[in-house]
Amino acid sequence: MARIAFILLCHKDPEAIIAQAQRLTAVGDFMAIHFDGRASDAHYRKIRDALRNNPNVTFAKRRVKCGWGEWSLVRATLAAVHAAVDAFPRATHFYMLSGDCMAIKSAEYAHAFLDSADMDYIESFDFFESDWIKTGMKEDRLIYRHFFNERNNKRLFYAAFNLQKRLGLKRDIPQDLQIQIGSQWWCLRRRTIEQILDFTRRRPDVMRFFSTTWIPDETFFQTLVRHLIPEAEINCRTLTFLMFSDYGMPVTFYNDHYDLLLSQDFLFARKISPGATTLKARLGDLYAAEGVRFQISNEGRSLYKFLAGRGRIGRRFASRFWETESTLGRERELLILVCKKWHVAKRLLYRIRQVTNVPVIEYLFNEESTYLPDLGGIQSSLGKRTRHRRALMRMLFDYYETDRLIVCMDPGNLDLLQDFCGDRSTTRLLEVECQFSDDYLIGHAKRVGLAGEQTPPDTLARLLPTIRNDMTFESDRIRDQNFEHHHRIREIDPVEENTRKLSQFLAISHDKAHEIAATDYLFAD
Repeated sequence: MARIAFILLCHKDPEAIIAQAQRLTAVGDFMAIHFDGRASDAHYRKIRDALRNNPNVTFAKRRVKCGWGEWSLVRATLAAVHAAVDAFPRATHFYMLSGDCMAIKSAEYAHAFLDSADMDYIESFDFFESDWIKTGMKEDRLIYRHFFNERNNKRLFYAAFNLQKRLGLKRDIPQDLQIQIGSQWWCLRRRTIEQILDFTRRRPDVMRFFSTTWIPDETFFQTLVRHLIPEAEINCRTLTFLMFSDYGMPVTFYNDHYDLLLSQDFLFARKISPGATTLKARLGDLYAAEGVRFQISNEGRSLYKFLAGRGRIGRRFASRFWETESTLGRERELLILVCKKWHVAKRLLYRIRQVTNVPVIEYLFNEESTYLPDLGGIQSSLGKRTRHRRALMRMLFDYYETDRLIVCMDPGNLDLLQDFCGDRSTTRLLEVECQFSDDYLIGHAKRVGLAGEQTPPDTLARLLPTIRNDMTFESDRIRDQNFEHHHRIREIDPVEENTRKLSQFLAISHDKAHEIAATDYLFAD
């Protein structure tokens, strides 16, 4: 059976560290602690005194003074790993943790998970080919030497960096290494750890190289594991659940996140708020529990993005010059169908096409796969279509040789609606209001990744009102704009009422509008 030696890097909150060590070792697992050399000596003594009689806890022999982005973080990790290897010969896996991490599964589940596959779990993506680094330095992290901490000594950091660039003091990357990058939160088998420690003794050149790279905790273990271990034995993922906000800051979890955390396909999570005492107590009890069954739905990241995004609804900064100085054409008519149920809008679009013979296009700003003619590449991606929206629409009018065109848009595309309704052409809007059953909303949540097949009913019950309100909110935002030529048909309205609205929107006879509105399967799910 798997026995885990936790490698804990920490620098504060001695009471939480003591409690964490006691919880994780109570079921037979182990822990090696490195307490930052810059942190309080009194706190360190408190931790050692409290855990002195726990045979499953050991400490790094030397406390390293750690700094973000520095080699010191790797040195501290290696110190704790050495201590764990020496102290715990029965440990089968070594799991990297911080003081902000907590288990979100039971020890029974974690051990069975690790026993189920003979694998190392570590993110390791090609440093140069992947897009893991979103902003800031990339190649310069490696080919120049970094002696100072960018956060604490910004002036010296960039002075040394710029001097090397001016003097052309690039260095070579060790030729036999393919540099990898990924999260520092890994779980490695004992034989992998032993091979890494042996490698560090045999290759002082590699150690010197990484000791002056920038943010080596994202590259050192990731690179060595790929170098030493067959690819078939590496699962390129972390077992620690963590998320980042739009501003690049770690998302913090609080007391009401208990159910969400348990349903994620991970063993631990970070960061748990220091003040989330109820959450910590429940998760602490969970690790020692037996016979607990977990429903894994794994919708945490998409759900967070959805819920957080609702509070940051905004408009793009400004119109592009080629849009503000152009128009679709005064003589042209753009008819826009707005509907949250895309299948209903497409069905209505098909019937309009049959009855009126006006060219129609489905969700061209929402679906990559929407059929569009070859327009020289401007139609090739959603990004290009949205950036060059007016140019695209003019080209479509020209392609179909028409002055009337009907397109579909999602109610969430308010900026597009504002743009087109502000054009000098005639723009008509038809909002199609549908009814949303709980079953439909659950299916919608699963389609867009807010829920999974195993999402617990209680989670769905809390989620449904939010989704329903979000759809109502989108419709309210559109009506608040007071667009000219804004019409609305509703599923609950009689056919005659919808006929009148369709006739006005399409500028067609009552009989033709009735033929469309009377489609008996129009609103069917």
